[in-house]
Amino acid sequence: MLFLSADKPELLYSSLEDETIDYTLLSDAAMTASKAFGVAFRVDDETVERYKGFGIDLEAASGFDHHLLPVPAVYLIENGQVAFMHADADYRKRLEPARVLAAAGIAGS
Repeated sequence: MLFLSADKPELLYSSLEDETIDYTLLSDAAMTASKAFGVAFRVDDETVERYKGFGIDLEAASGFDHHLLPVPAVYLIENGQVAFMHADADYRKRLEPARVLAAAGIAGS
């Protein structure tokens, strides 16, 4: 499994110390993959400032001033082709694991 993060690589190093993680975590701080997959969106200036008030600094986290974030998305890629995709701009709507397992042909528990 492969996961992409909008954070810069330096912020992801701590995950390497966790031996229970069974996936590869890569940085997409420049949002290259997110743009290519069509899931990048720009956070408006007012929201960027509001985030800073909550201690969330998008520029410090990514190392870029693009103010882009990815819509949470799940892709199942088989033989170089997207076999399953789910993205929802409402981050509170989470994908049911059974749907991914079914798309992968794996029986759910």
